[in-house]
Amino acid sequence: MAANESGKKNGKKRVSGRRRRSVFRRKLSGISRRKLTGLFLAVVAALIVLLIRMAGINLTHGGEYTKQVLANNQSQYQSVSIAYKRGDILDSTGTTLATSVKQYRVILDCYAVNSDSAYKEPTEKALSDVFGIDTSTIDALLTGDGTKNSRYQVLLGGSTVTIKQKQAWDAYVDGTDDSSLSDEEKETRATDIQGVWFEEKYVRSYPLGSLACDVLGFVYDTDKAAWGIESYYNNTLSGVDGRKYAYYGSGTQLEQTIAAPVDGKTVELTLDANIQKAVEDTIESFNETYANGPYYSGRGAKNIGVVVMNPNTGAVFAMASSDPYDLNDPSSAISTQYTDEQIAAMSDDQKTEALESIWKNFCISDSYEPGSVYKPVVISSALQNGTLTGNETFYCDGGETVLGTRIKCSDPYGHGQETVGDLIKNSCNDGLMQVASLMGIDEFSQYQQMFGFGSRTGIDLSGEASGIINSADQMSALDLAVNSFGQGFTCTMIQEITAVSAVINGGNLVKPHLMSQVLNSDGSVEKTYGTVVQKEIISKDVSDLVRSYMKKSTDEGTSAYAKVDGYSMGGKTGTAQKIPRGNGKYLDSYIGFVPYNNPQVVIYVVVDEPNVEAQADNRYPQWIGRDILQQILPYMGISPDEASNPDNPYLQFDYTNPTGEQDVDEAADTNVPEVSGTEDASDTAGGNTEETDGYTNEEAGLDNTDD
Repeated sequence: MAANESGKKNGKKRVSGRRRRSVFRRKLSGISRRKLTGLFLAVVAALIVLLIRMAGINLTHGGEYTKQVLANNQSQYQSVSIAYKRGDILDSTGTTLATSVKQYRVILDCYAVNSDSAYKEPTEKALSDVFGIDTSTIDALLTGDGTKNSRYQVLLGGSTVTIKQKQAWDAYVDGTDDSSLSDEEKETRATDIQGVWFEEKYVRSYPLGSLACDVLGFVYDTDKAAWGIESYYNNTLSGVDGRKYAYYGSGTQLEQTIAAPVDGKTVELTLDANIQKAVEDTIESFNETYANGPYYSGRGAKNIGVVVMNPNTGAVFAMASSDPYDLNDPSSAISTQYTDEQIAAMSDDQKTEALESIWKNFCISDSYEPGSVYKPVVISSALQNGTLTGNETFYCDGGETVLGTRIKCSDPYGHGQETVGDLIKNSCNDGLMQVASLMGIDEFSQYQQMFGFGSRTGIDLSGEASGIINSADQMSALDLAVNSFGQGFTCTMIQEITAVSAVINGGNLVKPHLMSQVLNSDGSVEKTYGTVVQKEIISKDVSDLVRSYMKKSTDEGTSAYAKVDGYSMGGKTGTAQKIPRGNGKYLDSYIGFVPYNNPQVVIYVVVDEPNVEAQADNRYPQWIGRDILQQILPYMGISPDEASNPDNPYLQFDYTNPTGEQDVDEAADTNVPEVSGTEDASDTAGGNTEETDGYTNEEAGLDNTDD
């Protein structure tokens, strides 16, 4: 009983305890809820007050504060240029000779990197690992007073990186460049490498290196070009940069407008890269063959020039000289001509002068006395004005005495009795002096100018010279005599080949040119360049007759070494004494055409001071010409038109095997007067009027810098 009562008491006590605890918990929960509700209401009230205050600030000063924030980041929103793509240069077959490749400038946003201390080390390491930039260089930009808040700092000294290098950066940041990275390391790279971006820029590229360097010229700063097609057609090839403008619109909203860039136009040339390569390879081979001669180290002559052209249209197929240079690195050309010690001793002006002498186009910029390749022009002139009929004969006794001065013939013993055709075949100076005397100074001078000597041809290349001739009132009888065989005046290669083209094409002086057509960015043709006949100088009958004389020179005269087996052709050689007379220096040349009846190609080769003991030898340019023609005639689709004669003795030799009788046009003659006068300064400075069918950034009122 007592135990039972005790158990009841104990049971009551346990029930009473649970009830008290339950009531306590209920009371505590109610208190908590009331407190939390009060706290929540207090926070809401504070937020309402804060929002009201912010609204008031925004209403009265919001625009000012927003603009201050944006101003701190202004460089991110400034006007930024969008690069245009310069037009391509194509050859006549569509081969790309020059193009512009998209690359990138690496830009550092110092403000962004400095916005969090966690960004600095990973960003510096990334720039060092991918682009090789010294971390101290980056650190200096991030801490420098003038740069630490900058949003635009160009790295790598402004040099560009390729798309592959940019992709390498992207892979580094993404962590996909290293499979051993953990997910955490990849995430760190992705979040902590900050403030680096890339600005597009186009860089000029020449896929074929040095090929046609004399013709193309080069670009050294987007739309700043030097020499050649790049310079002459600079305005056509250039475009106009676009712009991305940022500005405040209504209220404080930042807006932007993009003006798209206008790309340059593509130009297609008459030049054929395959013919050009054949020419350049032959020049290189000749230089290698005679590299160890007595006068020049590592080259076969002081200079060699070759022009290949269509005589009927003036379209230039190839043009080259001895000093090729890499168009992708034109400044390195100086190291091909001078030793490191010589370069180190040069002043800046001397280096510039040395480079410009390499960069210029010998075929249009250098003038010289042409020698006997000029004789077909004289005979054509005399036939056209009636001085000759073609039936005359002349007697060569080895020279002529003019104003008391004896001028020798190429054969000092004399050629004897000769027809007009023989004067070309034998390259007879005596006979040509007699013809010029019959013409008289006025007529001779008039035709010399009509054929374009003394004036630029107007070829579409910058840097063309005009040469020096005597006007009629300045020409003496002695000048007339030596001018008749190409001495006493100067011309350029392009003048000579243009004049001889008129002699053989039926009598029309056509303007030489390299431009074929201009293409828009979508490939459509905007403009086509055709044949420009400047004047008819001689009749077709005269042209046919002189062409037959030049064929005779190839078949049985001084031009026989240039003969290409199986082809009918004509030609003329030249061997001009250089100044001072009697110093043993000569300029040898050959001009020829194929086929005889309907010339489709004319080639002119000049070997200026061949690197041999006896320089007065016109076989060298003939062999160069023959080598080139043998390569290009089948390629051009010009088929053999006469029986093959492999036993022709003149075919047994070439410049690699120069055996045989030396064939000299002119023996040394110190009585030949030197050229008098100088070229016009504007001509010497060089340059035809450039095309202006495009416009540059400057002309459009834009520049290439970011504001």
